[in-house]
This record gives sequence, structure tokens and C-alpha cells, in this order.
Amino acid sequence: MAAELVQPNNDDRPGPVASPRRLVRLLGLYGGMDLLWFARGLHTALPFYVSEVIVALAAVTATFLLAERFDGLGPWTKPHVLFLLGYALLVRGLIDTFFNYNIAFISRRIGRGQLDHLLMQPLPLWMMLLTEGFTPVGGTAILIPGLGLLFWATSQLHLPISPAWCGLLVVHLVASMAVVLSFAYVWGSLAFWAPRAAEELNSSTYQLSNQLAPFPLDGLSGLALASLVTVVPVGLVAWYPSRVLLGIDAPSWAPALVPAAALLFVALATWIFSRGLQTYRRTGSTRYSAFGHRR
Repeated sequence: MAAELVQPNNDDRPGPVASPRRLVRLLGLYGGMDLLWFARGLHTALPFYVSEVIVALAAVTATFLLAERFDGLGPWTKPHVLFLLGYALLVRGLIDTFFNYNIAFISRRIGRGQLDHLLMQPLPLWMMLLTEGFTPVGGTAILIPGLGLLFWATSQLHLPISPAWCGLLVVHLVASMAVVLSFAYVWGSLAFWAPRAAEELNSSTYQLSNQLAPFPLDGLSGLALASLVTVVPVGLVAWYPSRVLLGIDAPSWAPALVPAAALLFVALATWIFSRGLQTYRRTGSTRYSAFGHRR
């Protein structure tokens, strides 16, 4: 069935319409579903929400305690570190808000044979990937602490907030999200060829990004630093964007580095994912599990 679903449509029926209006309607649909899940009762929603907040704060506690103990980390003062931690949490929270339900963990969707849930819809695949994981209520469990840390650090640093700076912040947040998702899709696409073995691969890649992103990478050797902005691009998730936004030894070309790198990573992920889809077109799914998809 999967092989038939990805075949081009050669009949006379009109294809799926990709329009901004449809995109907004789908976001509203999935956002409403997320709200209904929470509206079922506080006995299920509140423990989930509180536990997500605790997990989010625990992820940055180690860096915060190091900065508190040594009154900063290298060229990073304590408020600088708080900004870095807030930025890292904000990137994670935005991904959890817009790409939930295993859209960011694409290896699960592919490895469990759930890609058909998307391919059978009368919509472009990219539109489904952009909208199905929208959780404006549940995803804010990490988003709100990240915003709180970022605003607190900004007030402590007395940064000259301007429209240009806010625009630079938005551009770098989008670029950081693109780097994290591209890294996930590059590795997650291996599930096209090895669905059972690679099903949980994105659990490791996402955990790697979350654990290393909140750390300042200043002082690393050239080879280690180069590896952490290319092979494992965690340095582009929060460390380098924060350097640019805080003006820590940032040259004139620094604001363009992360967006340019994000475009390259997106191009690489798109190419590998499309190659995997070609394989899927021939083989389909060799297994199926209903666990974890949005119903």
C-alpha cells in the first residue's frame, strides 16, 4: 500500500492545494486537538505539564551551577550563561511546540511504518510535516521557562533591544531550529533502509542536541570545535547564536553564519530524505506499529 501511496497522481483530479490559508486552517485544527487533550481534566494535564517543566529546567541546571560556582565560564558572565540557557530552552520549546508527536523524531514515524498516515492525506507531505505536530498548549511547558530565562538575562545585561536586534533573534531561532531538525532528519532517514534498527535513532540525536547545546564551547581545541559545528552541529544550536546576539567577540560576518549553515543542513537533509522516499516508493513498509502517532 505504501508504494502505491507515493506514486504520482496521473488522473484528471486536481492535486492537493498548498496555500497559506490551508496552512493556517491546519494549524488551527491541530492546535484545537491539543487544547481538547488538556481540557479533558487537570488530573492528566497538570502532572504532564509540571513534569515537562521540571525536565526542562533539569537539562540546564548543570551549566547554571558551574557558572554560579566559578562566577561565569570563561568569557561568559553569569547573565551571559543565563542568556545561553534561555536561548537553548527556547529552541527546544519551539521545536516541541511546532514539531511534536514524533514529527521531530522522524525515525519513529518511518521505522514504525507510520509514514503512510501522512502520505495518504490529500495534502503535500511538507505541509503535513509543518502542521501535524503543532501543540500550542502542551509544547509551552519548555517554551515558557526558556522565555523567562531569556528575558531575565536580557534585563540583567541591559542589552540595547531594538527592532533590528529582535529581528536577528527571530532569524537565529528559526535557523537553530532548522539545524536541530535537519540533523534529526539526516540520521532519521536511515530508518528508510533499516526500519527496526533505526526506529529510535532520533531519540539519541535529539538527546545529544539537548544535552550539549546549553554549554559554552569556548576553549575547545580547533578540531573539537570544528566537529561540534559541522559533524555534530550542537554549537550552532545555542552557543554561536548567543555569541552573536550578545556581541561576544563577534566579527562583522558572524550574523550570517548560522542562517547560512542552516540552509546547507536543510539542503542535505532534504536530499537524504528524498532518497529515502525513493526507496520507500519501491519497498514500502516492512512493519507497522500504531504506537505514538497522532490520532
